[in-house]
Amino acid sequence: MPPPAPVPTPPPPSVAPAPSGVSTAPPALDAPAPSTTGSLLVMAAAAAAFSIAQTAVVPGVGVLTDALGTTAANVTWVFSAYLVAAAILTPVIGRLGDMYGRRRLLVIALTVFAAGSVLSALASDIWLLVAARTVQGAGGGIFPLCFGIIGEAFPERRRPGAVGLIAAIAGIGAGAGLLAGGLLLDHASWRWIFWLGALMSAGAAAGSLRLPPDSASSRSPGRVDVPGALLLSAGLTAPLIALTQTSVWGWDSPRTLGLMAAGLAVLALFALFELRTADPLVDIRLLVRPIVAATNLATLLVGCCMFGAFVLVPQIAQAPRSAGYGFGLDATGTGLLLLPASLAMLITGSYAGRISGWLGRRAPLMAGFLTAAGGLALLAVDHGERVVVAVLTTVVFTGVGLGMSVVPTIIIEDVPARTTGQATGVNALVRSVGAALGSQVVAALLASSTDSGHPLPTDSAFTRAFWIAAGAAVCASCAAVLIPRGGGPQEEPGCSRLRRPP
Repeated sequence: MPPPAPVPTPPPPSVAPAPSGVSTAPPALDAPAPSTTGSLLVMAAAAAAFSIAQTAVVPGVGVLTDALGTTAANVTWVFSAYLVAAAILTPVIGRLGDMYGRRRLLVIALTVFAAGSVLSALASDIWLLVAARTVQGAGGGIFPLCFGIIGEAFPERRRPGAVGLIAAIAGIGAGAGLLAGGLLLDHASWRWIFWLGALMSAGAAAGSLRLPPDSASSRSPGRVDVPGALLLSAGLTAPLIALTQTSVWGWDSPRTLGLMAAGLAVLALFALFELRTADPLVDIRLLVRPIVAATNLATLLVGCCMFGAFVLVPQIAQAPRSAGYGFGLDATGTGLLLLPASLAMLITGSYAGRISGWLGRRAPLMAGFLTAAGGLALLAVDHGERVVVAVLTTVVFTGVGLGMSVVPTIIIEDVPARTTGQATGVNALVRSVGAALGSQVVAALLASSTDSGHPLPTDSAFTRAFWIAAGAAVCASCAAVLIPRGGGPQEEPGCSRLRRPP
């Protein structure tokens, strides 16, 4: 009897080939997606650590002078070194994040910032403190790295709000720094100002290890542009040092004018060099795009008015009542006076993304900067009562928070995903330059109204300074008008963008 015929095996079901670039592997059940809320809290802590360090030392000028046995002129280098280092390193670290991974560079930047904070806390000499503050400047790269991580790893509906929150922290950190610095100086010591920064940044660095990993498609491979970095460093260092030392040297000093001219010449050479470099540190062609250029101009101007207010309001608050306009507050009281404004800026920044989704990107900028201009103009008219100053300062920073929180979103929308770090890094640099310019203009105006017989600035000098700051805010609103209505990123395959909802 012959054996039965074998039963034919049915062919396997047909499976459509997976699209190119899409993995067919089953999802890993033991690797849950990281929480965007937890990631945002980590990046907010990182941004706050750097922002608070900007101004926490401001109330301690006199304390540092006595504790380190130096002069007030030498203490100004504590602020200048930090500002210059941050301005230089912000676009550099942003570009390195585009190349080698933003999470990796964020951990490195926070670690270096924490090391600089520890060195600052242990410094026994003014120049050791200046050197340590220079190391702290690496924290400037935190903002472009955070913006890049949000643009890549966050769901589209959460990106505008997250970007707005981090951008708002860049501003409110200055107010929080004044409050924290005042409290620590009044109740602890100046060294705890830096220990606070070390603890915050170290915790944020540990948390950053759990952020979503960078995707290969978000990186921009290339070589490190060392000549470009050196040219940028030289071009920024000279004019920024000149700006921060105008109160000592004078605006018409040969040193001031010479350093500014030399720095601008080197920056022009830097731009020409970058245009001819295959892997530029800063893509100049991105910066001259109409949307990016207009947004950076608005950022420069609002940086002037915002930090001008941070100089004016604390001086009014701490001036003695005998001056005719002062409130006679200590450092803690000054920080508390600015606390409502800082909270308003935080809340406004958190909702700025939604507002831009409803109204478009130009309207929040214009409305925010005009609101700030109105608050500054009213401060010029009336700054004689504590409640009035607190309310009007809140109005100013509500407007600034609305406008500045939309700025990174506009830039991220307009540039390719691979260049987010350098584009937002340059914008952060522009804000720092505006802050330095505004602060020094205001300081020079106040100083010009004093003499040996009247060591305190006059009330009319504060009035003029508030009017100048209001004018800068109006000009920032006019710059926002120049932002084209259309535009959008030059898409690259596989790059997710931060789009405004239709």
